Amino acid sequence: MSEKTDPAEILLVDKPLRWTSFDVVKKIRGHFRLKKVGHAGTLDPLATGLLIVCTGKKTKEIQFIMDEEKEYTGTLVLGKTTPSYDLETEIQNEKDISHITEQLVHDASKKFSGWIDQIPPQHSAIRVKGKRAYESARKGKTVVLEPRKVEIKQMELMPRLPEVDFRIICSKGTYIRSLVRDIGEELGVGAYLSALRRTRIGKYAINDARTIEELTTNESL
Repeated sequence: MSEKTDPAEILLVDKPLRWTSFDVVKKIRGHFRLKKVGHAGTLDPLATGLLIVCTGKKTKEIQFIMDEEKEYTGTLVLGKTTPSYDLETEIQNEKDISHITEQLVHDASKKFSGWIDQIPPQHSAIRVKGKRAYESARKGKTVVLEPRKVEIKQMELMPRLPEVDFRIICSKGTYIRSLVRDIGEELGVGAYLSALRRTRIGKYAINDARTIEELTTNESL
């Protein structure tokens, strides 16, 4: 008897808040009884939006999908910082932002247009000497993370101070949390990411994605 072959599918999933990307993969693998399944680009637990899951022979396309540009929407908060640059960790510092204007915010963001050197967050999945950076960060240890070249292709900011809504199109490897940190530092008041949603990866858009519940109402893909 021949062994069952996993269907070759590219699934567009709207990842829910507080789920890890692996949680989504695990749910799909278990529900559809798949052996070969993976995702094309991690989303943080506190981010929502487009997660692409590939099954069967389509897993060979994961790297190509990951290389595509990404689009995000979200919100940053000025005048406060956290160690993780988002709400995973507690707010540490608060600064007065009464002197910050919408024009200052737009001017600061211009420094981060095009190709830039970006230092990833300490709370990230990057491996340093075999360990994930976030594992050291959660123990209060700081690791040295080298700057990376990333491209900010488009950035739209909609300030409603102290919050700033945004839409960003960027290259692979871009950490929106780090971009938020850098804008806050450029303004001299700090900032953290309060909400993030991935809306597009290359040609794949969030409008075509399904929720976990919608995906798992059927017994087969």
